[in-house]
Amino acid sequence: MLKKRIIPCLDIKDGRTVKGVNFVGLRDAGDPVELAKKYVDEGADELVFLDISATLEKRKTLAEMVEKIAAAINIPFTVGGGINSVEDASTVINAGADKVSVNSSAVKNPQLIADLAAQFGSQCVVVAVDTRDVNGNQKVFVNGGKVETDWGTLDWVKEVEKLGAGEILLTSMDGDGTKAGFRIDITKQVSESVNIPVIASGGAGKMEDFAEVFSKTKASGGLAASVFHFGEIPIPELKNYLKQQNIAIR
Repeated sequence: MLKKRIIPCLDIKDGRTVKGVNFVGLRDAGDPVELAKKYVDEGADELVFLDISATLEKRKTLAEMVEKIAAAINIPFTVGGGINSVEDASTVINAGADKVSVNSSAVKNPQLIADLAAQFGSQCVVVAVDTRDVNGNQKVFVNGGKVETDWGTLDWVKEVEKLGAGEILLTSMDGDGTKAGFRIDITKQVSESVNIPVIASGGAGKMEDFAEVFSKTKASGGLAASVFHFGEIPIPELKNYLKQQNIAIR
């Protein structure tokens, strides 16, 4: 059985780490390089770095910051935001990222997933899926959660697996930043619909939320931001707690 991973997410805007609720109302959470170092020291298994203004502002992910973070850490590291082509992905991987995450660009051009997998291998390709309940149906949203697409979430995750994605980062927009717990229903459905790892994101508020998502779904990773950034859940304590719950973690 795959050991579960604890993954802090650094949402970057204008060179700073930020955090909001339901994708809006951002507040400053600190310097990304310093936070990345802190998470390595605390025992995080991986990091995700999302340049949240890159897609909206049509600029490329900050390769210089990726280089600084890569130089400061020794754990796997995913970078997303504004990656629209194989060239963009090359820039980020050459700067030190282990994996790239695509979201809006993959929905607009699904062939991008296949091209990235062909160039770098599936293990380097993470597709981020922002999902929200619309009249009882889970739908995929793009552009930082602002635009609803025609894709149903389960149809889209099966498609991205077929195209060669190696991992899915599933964010429930209904849960994002609320600290009310991961959305178990959609996480369970997605993780049982595909044969690639699924990282659960959106809604972690307490240690029990991680235990619940790991015990009730096939999610292989739990991702959170504010509870880690603001010290509400120390990672060493979280890992000890999960071990006590007999959950196999890294």
